[in-house]
Amino acid sequence: MQELLLGLTSITIKQIGMMVIGAVLIYLAVKKDYEPALLLPIGFGAIMVNIPFSSAQEVLNTLFNAGIATELFPLLIFIGVGAMIDFTPLLQNPVMLLFGAAAQFGIFFTMLIAGFFGFSLKEAASIGIIGAADGPTSIYVASKFAKNLLGPISVAAYSYMSLVPIIQPPVIKALTTKKERRIKMPYRPKEVSKTVKIIFPIVITLVSGILVPNSVALIGFLMFGNLIRECGVVERLSKSAQNELANIVTILLGITIGSTMRAEEFLHPTTLIIILMGLVAFVFDTAGGVLFAKFLNLFLKNKINPMVGACGISAFPMSARVINKMGLKEDPNNFLLMHAVSANVAGQIGSVIAGGLILALVK
Repeated sequence: MQELLLGLTSITIKQIGMMVIGAVLIYLAVKKDYEPALLLPIGFGAIMVNIPFSSAQEVLNTLFNAGIATELFPLLIFIGVGAMIDFTPLLQNPVMLLFGAAAQFGIFFTMLIAGFFGFSLKEAASIGIIGAADGPTSIYVASKFAKNLLGPISVAAYSYMSLVPIIQPPVIKALTTKKERRIKMPYRPKEVSKTVKIIFPIVITLVSGILVPNSVALIGFLMFGNLIRECGVVERLSKSAQNELANIVTILLGITIGSTMRAEEFLHPTTLIIILMGLVAFVFDTAGGVLFAKFLNLFLKNKINPMVGACGISAFPMSARVINKMGLKEDPNNFLLMHAVSANVAGQIGSVIAGGLILALVK
């Protein structure tokens, strides 16, 4: 009874506010299906960490030190993500790699903007990477550069990933004409040999590692996951990476991120600024891909539908689905899915390399 009274008298308005935020995240996960695999454990972790004298604090601190401080959890997630991705559409249309690079523009633009709000260069870099719509990369960069901002950055990154169907269409429509959105891109599937599929992740790791050594951990774990998928001799490992490994690490990662959302650190004007800056990054990443496609069309005989450029972000496969749906809405016979998927998986590579580039350039 004494402990109950002590807990009730010790709880603050801010802690109650954080519990409400945690409950909202759980609501969005369950009711709205917004990235439930992450927002559900994040929301519950936020509730646990804000209970006065919580006995879970020590356990959560241990998980943080073991999985986030060491960057272990996001890297393990990359193995699972790599095992889930089929790079065949990209290998059939390698030019889409360009969109994986162009759609990272918002990251660097937002870094400049964040500097005007008093963030350090490392904090600005961590905020900018939200625009890639790549949760693990955002967590990885933030865990190295801005552990104090890990909570809001993670929540923003995964929230915007789930809001792709809401954010991208108005940005795309503002930058394109109806005629451009109706451009048809015939899909001519090409045979991609097993050998090429096996060599691809190895080559990508070598090239990106040589050019941007700081990206090796990120791109290497992603490509290793893809290698065990494509090699065909470790099917059991591939399935484990896609299922058991990805699921277990996702649970631990989410609840550990939630544990960083302490009231005294999260309920601050800085949090709102980070979330808004993340939106700026996301919008400009989308715009960068669309405008790059429009630029290429000035020189191409066979035009690219500019909407496909928006898929250069890392929100796979949500962005590809959104673009395909938009294409069908403009013209029921305009099927853009495979082209959109090609740009989308290129965005997965591009965001990881961008994260490595930021780690290399920002000191």
